[in-house]
Amino acid sequence: MNQSPIHTAVESVVGKRILITGGTTGIGRAIAVLLGAYGAHIFTFGRHEEPLNEVIEQIRQGGGQASGILADIANTDDIQRIFEQADQNLGGLDMLINCAALAAASIEEMADADWRYVIQTNLVGYLAATQEALKRMKPQGQGHIVLVGSMSANVREEGSSVYVATKSAIQGFAESLRKEVNPHGIKISLVEPGAVGSDMQSTTPEEERERQQKGDMLRAEDIAVCVYYILTQPKRCDVVSVQIRPHLQLI
Repeated sequence: MNQSPIHTAVESVVGKRILITGGTTGIGRAIAVLLGAYGAHIFTFGRHEEPLNEVIEQIRQGGGQASGILADIANTDDIQRIFEQADQNLGGLDMLINCAALAAASIEEMADADWRYVIQTNLVGYLAATQEALKRMKPQGQGHIVLVGSMSANVREEGSSVYVATKSAIQGFAESLRKEVNPHGIKISLVEPGAVGSDMQSTTPEEERERQQKGDMLRAEDIAVCVYYILTQPKRCDVVSVQIRPHLQLI
């Protein structure tokens, strides 16, 4: 788009090589489908074959390019395999969307192995994927990493202390990381959604539709639109952080 007196020129995602963690379900899937529809080349992964195949097929049916593998971001060996396959399929990396996460309750309610697995997925996985992405972005002098966090980092609600711990850590990580990598031409953006209808919620699809219509729950597609906005801003603009909540969610 040409710059005009009434509209700034924006960037395009056409042909951008994008790796999305957690791209087979919920918010990650919605982001993958939307960016694929806008012409981005998508690589993603998941732990289950059926949803992985479904999202790849959905992107391709919409005219987009997509590929992926079965992998678990909590597994150290899988991290290496994910990025090796992404290199082969994408031929490089322009953007990383860190979205893979698990719901979690209070530390008192969770078995030791369960909360440790959540930490490996929600936090260690984010850091490991970011580290690999930076290895590819720094030599080219540009890149964009989006970290999908949660309003839980600020609200810190009772009964979800493990989840809050991971999302609070992501918030701090994003703020510090931006200072470290901006001199290398790499953008860091943090998105903190409120309540979103997804597989992480205990609500039924019918309940979610009712809440979305009422205005106290978001759709995953709402977050995807936000991420698209972030990625298409001019190079001179950094969208550092966004809090996006349902209209009626006041805390």
